[in-house]
Amino acid sequence: MPRVLVTAFEPFGPWETNSSWLTLEQLTSDLPASPQIVTRRYPVDFAALPALLERDLRENFDAALFLGQASGAAAISIEAIGLNVACEAGDSPDEARPLVEDGPVAYRTEAPVEQWARGLRAAGIPARVSFHAGTYLCNATLYMAHYLIERLALRTPAVFIHLPLDLSQCVVSPQPHQASIPVEISAAAVRWILAELADRPLL
Repeated sequence: MPRVLVTAFEPFGPWETNSSWLTLEQLTSDLPASPQIVTRRYPVDFAALPALLERDLRENFDAALFLGQASGAAAISIEAIGLNVACEAGDSPDEARPLVEDGPVAYRTEAPVEQWARGLRAAGIPARVSFHAGTYLCNATLYMAHYLIERLALRTPAVFIHLPLDLSQCVVSPQPHQASIPVEISAAAVRWILAELADRPLL
């Protein structure tokens, strides 16, 4: 049976919860029979991220799905590209730095992201392909995962999925009228992707 790493982030900034963690909690309340899932919750911490990723990726999973929150988004966003760019929250673009000094400019996920987005929409779930995961921790996760997989000679395909806010977060949102999707829909999207990985492994 395939083994898949699925990660989410803790709350950050003004948020008391994180839609990625809410989604992962919802997912684990009704796990699919396959693939076998291993979950992790990561801190929102640039300095801690590389060691956590290396620790987990060394288990040589059949795939790694990284989940993150995308405030303001109205659809599931499957990220295609991770950039070798890092900005801390609040930094201006001219304060950006490389994530890895000797790393390539970018990595593209091996996952069939366009096919997955079409499949999710056909299943009634709003989804799209995104070619820019930002310059904060979500992008860093996608890029660093690929960099470590390459450096450690692993075969694990890595995917990052941005999830909209959950409805419960909008009730206490610091910014009114935020777009949102019920966490059950976000969990259904991740469950659909896991079913694809079980039926059509990326390796």
